[in-house]
Amino acid sequence: MMEYNTKRNKLIIREYGRNIQKLVEDCVKIEDRDERTRTAYAIVRIMSDVVNSKENSHEVNRNNDDFWNKLWDHLYIMSDYQLDVDSPYPKPQPDTREKVFVKPAYNNKVRVKFRTYGTNMQNLIRKVSEYPEEVRKSFAPSLANHLKMMYLTYNRNSVNDMLISHQLEELSDGKITLPEDFNYINTKELLNIANANQAFYVAPQAGGKKKKKKKKKKNSNPTV
Repeated sequence: MMEYNTKRNKLIIREYGRNIQKLVEDCVKIEDRDERTRTAYAIVRIMSDVVNSKENSHEVNRNNDDFWNKLWDHLYIMSDYQLDVDSPYPKPQPDTREKVFVKPAYNNKVRVKFRTYGTNMQNLIRKVSEYPEEVRKSFAPSLANHLKMMYLTYNRNSVNDMLISHQLEELSDGKITLPEDFNYINTKELLNIANANQAFYVAPQAGGKKKKKKKKKKNSNPTV
C-alpha cells in the first residue's frame, strides 16, 4: 500500500532525507543498549557519506572532530532527543527557550491612500505640507501636475483635473490648495513628458547584441 508523506512523521533535517530519519526512528526502538549503540554508529557513518557526497570533501571531513560532533548532534536531534546510546560526544540539550514572534517592520508602515501615487509621493506631499504657507503655494502647481502625470500613466483614457485637486488636498490634510485660476498642463504634453522619462530609464538597458541579418540563400538552379 502506498505511503504518503502527509501521513509520515515530520522530516526534521531534510539534508539527510526520509530513509535516514526512518533508520534513526527504528534505532530508538531497539531495546538492547549495545545493539542500539552499534546501530547509531552505523547510521552516523551513512550520514557522513551523504554529507561528503554533496560537499565532495571526504578527506577533509574524515579527520575533522567538529564534523563528527555535528553528525552526532544531528542524530540526537532527528531522534527528538530520545536516543540513549554510548556516544563519543556529549548529548546536546534541546532548546527550551520560548520562541517570540517579531512582527515584520514593513507591516507598521504608513497606509497608502492612493496606490496610483505610491508611498514616496505621499511622504513628499506630507513633508511639503509642513512648510510655511508661501512655500506650500510655490510647490502646489508642480505637485498637482506631477500627480496628474502619474495618474495618466495608469489611466491614459481620461483624467479629471478636479479629482487631482481634491486628492492633493486630501494627501496634505487640506494644507496644500491650488488657486482658483490654476490651469493644469495639457494632458497630451504630460503624456509626452511621461514617455520621455520612461525612455530615459529604459534606454540604458536596451543595449545588447545586434541581431544578425539573415542572408538569403542563393538558388542553385535559377530559372531563366
